[in-house]
Amino acid sequence: MILIIGFEQDEVSRVREILSEFDIYEVPEYCRDWVVEEVVAKAPTFQGSGNWHWKKFIIMHNLSNEEVKKVIKGVRSQGINPIFATTTPTSLTWKLEDLLDELIREDEYFRKLREEKQKMKSFYLDIGKS
Repeated sequence: MILIIGFEQDEVSRVREILSEFDIYEVPEYCRDWVVEEVVAKAPTFQGSGNWHWKKFIIMHNLSNEEVKKVIKGVRSQGINPIFATTTPTSLTWKLEDLLDELIREDEYFRKLREEKQKMKSFYLDIGKS
């Protein structure tokens, strides 16, 4: 199961087309205060758009490692770069809004880490040119 949040309708259509073997559900805004386990359980009944958040998220539930890789590769091939996550026993107990906030914090942390690593790499390359 794949839950998507923050996607434009054309992006939803493209994701559904390239990942047609998966059950894909848009999570509407009225679910933001629900526990993630409830979101997962009720996803097949959702109505309406999941385009309510300023960030894009793909939350994968009960997918194998190979399936996760396929989802990430497929979505990125469409030029869409959301925050990817998989559910865990712990995250299933969180409110959806709290999980999204934590995913944003983690994403920002790892982006900064990559930027610092790149800066250090270019710093050492510059020293070697002297």
